[in-house]
Amino acid sequence: MIYAVVLAIVVGTLCGVTIIKTRSVKNQADFLVAGRKLPWPVLVFTLLSSWIGAGSLFAGAENAYKNGFAALWQGAGGWAGLIVIALIAGRARRFAQFTVPDLLEVRYNATARVMGTIAIVISYTVIASYQFKGGGDILHLIFPDSISRDQGMCIIAAFVIVFTAAAGMASIAYLDLVIGALVTTIVIVAVPMVLEKAGGWRHVTAVLPPTHFQVFGNLTVLQAFGLMIPTMLLLIGNQGMYQKFFSARSEQDAKFAVYGWIVGTLLLETLLVTLAVIGSSLFQTDKPREIIPITAFRGLPPLVGAILLGGIFAKVISTANNYLFSPATNLIHDVYGRFVNPNASERRKLVMSRVIVVLLGLFALLQATRFESILKAALYAYTVYGAAVTPVVMAVFFWKRATTVAAITSIALGTAVTVGWNLAGFDLDAVYPALGASVISLIVISLMTSPPPPEKWKPFFET
Repeated sequence: MIYAVVLAIVVGTLCGVTIIKTRSVKNQADFLVAGRKLPWPVLVFTLLSSWIGAGSLFAGAENAYKNGFAALWQGAGGWAGLIVIALIAGRARRFAQFTVPDLLEVRYNATARVMGTIAIVISYTVIASYQFKGGGDILHLIFPDSISRDQGMCIIAAFVIVFTAAAGMASIAYLDLVIGALVTTIVIVAVPMVLEKAGGWRHVTAVLPPTHFQVFGNLTVLQAFGLMIPTMLLLIGNQGMYQKFFSARSEQDAKFAVYGWIVGTLLLETLLVTLAVIGSSLFQTDKPREIIPITAFRGLPPLVGAILLGGIFAKVISTANNYLFSPATNLIHDVYGRFVNPNASERRKLVMSRVIVVLLGLFALLQATRFESILKAALYAYTVYGAAVTPVVMAVFFWKRATTVAAITSIALGTAVTVGWNLAGFDLDAVYPALGASVISLIVISLMTSPPPPEKWKPFFET
């Protein structure tokens, strides 16, 4: 009963924030970038909540259940990426656009905008899809006799679609503030309590295989970097992150938000892997992705476990909101508003934004029925985005010599190689051939073609 009560409180809170923020949405800027009014404390938690969702709570936990602390290689990709982000957050806010394809068109051309949009839609709907699956797992765990995993997945999908369509970025950011603070606090409390239930660290190390506590565990070096690189590439090119920087009140707010994000990510991802490892010493499951919810449900006092489970549920909702909202933003701003109906009124764009959210949500739900392992789905989505979009985005900020033809080729090869490699089912992680093809084509073709005119790169290098 207490689990249902806490879940009802979480849902009620989410609904309340959304209703309040929906009333403030008057135009496209309000919907897409919260009117560019977000202060840095709100940005810290919305960045943290959008980054740490089912990818960490389910895919990272699945990895930790199988490989122990070697699962931190996945999180380490985000930590490495944050170092790069700290260098460009202020410049991204100064540019003050709406989406990553905005950057691509200004720096390259309209074709780069459209191709970047395609890669983002492919990647982000996959990410949204496994949030639906993770949320469905939680509902089934709490209500095993009345809600199946598939039914739970559909309920979560409907919930997320309605929330995302209602108030856009303003709703997402302030929901994340509540969710991020709740989850960070409860995980800090939960880890020592689960460790005590497990009989202390000595018992955990005695029960689990020694490889769970080694740097690479059961992974080869290539497999470890196959976890790290896609995560790093997704983060440093992350459309949702740039959109939040565009939503910042000022350049200074964007910079301060990154510093808080670094601290929060290091702390929370390490604690979540630790919680999954300790939980795996207590509980066995044929659904490794569920080890953190199972640990919350069976390894903690009812109230603490209910709050943790409610926080995980809210995190999944938050991340699904973010990754559904981003591609919807692309399609309405980068395709509909740019090519289909450039003269559309603000009201028309707002209506179309909400229609597109619904359609993308249904597409993501369809994808969620096609896979079982959240870890594999996460790595696939990260690689599509990281290989196709991130290299050309980094060139925007760091390489004046990058040319339009090279950028278009890089996006096309990164997307095609990732999709083709996964369809072929090769053992080697797709990130290696896909990233190699993308980066090499970007560099070689740029050097073989005429340098871009200064007006193409100056906006991104001027102070």
